[in-house]
Amino acid sequence: MGTDSYPGDSIGGPIIAITNEYAGSDGDIFSHSFKLMKLGKLIGKRTWGGVIGIWPRNLLVDGTITTQPEFSFWFKDVGWKVENYGTDVDIEVDITPKDYTKGIDTQLNRGIKEILNELKKNPVVKPNFDNKPNLGK
Repeated sequence: MGTDSYPGDSIGGPIIAITNEYAGSDGDIFSHSFKLMKLGKLIGKRTWGGVIGIWPRNLLVDGTITTQPEFSFWFKDVGWKVENYGTDVDIEVDITPKDYTKGIDTQLNRGIKEILNELKKNPVVKPNFDNKPNLGK
């Protein structure tokens, strides 16, 4: 007999997020929010810190569009300071050019190691069906 979580797509165990120095805009915002909400460990490299949003609305005669910075993001822990700085990770892991050429993802490998350690410390709890109520009566 199987079990389903509720809601159906909810996470049953620990989670981590992987980010890097190329994560900007929504990547910055997601990474900082994940860390701020204490959902799990943030692994990789500090994000690049570009969260001022633009609005493409000014058409030029040659068909191109100009944009202007308009939207900024504030967080309760650092205020406006994700812009021009980024979000620090909990565990810093670099991918060297040598790793990259060999197809080794050191950040993903570290994330898997962290999840396996967390699962050992805090295994997923499943129901015991030995004394399940008989709903057929």
